[in-house]
Amino acid sequence: MAVKIRLKRMGAKKKPFYRVVVADSRMPRDGRFIEELGYYNPLTNPAEIKIDEQKASDWLRKGAKPTDTVKHLFKIVGLTTPEKSAPVKQEDVQE
Repeated sequence: MAVKIRLKRMGAKKKPFYRVVVADSRMPRDGRFIEELGYYNPLTNPAEIKIDEQKASDWLRKGAKPTDTVKHLFKIVGLTTPEKSAPVKQEDVQE
């Protein structure tokens, strides 16, 4: 099961409000989710972002992949996402 951290759109027409949720990637955007991590309100000035950093870091450690928008929100909040490192080549050792 591929798990993603993404935005779930709430609010009225032309007045978006988003919840940051952990969901199976096969579920619809506004469908069923596993856990809610916080919210994002782009209409306020400055935009209001509240994310439970403990829950988010737990899900990142478990392997959940954040979408590009959620990565940007994490960066604003100060939460770092683990970057994929390049595989280390083992050199053949001649004895």
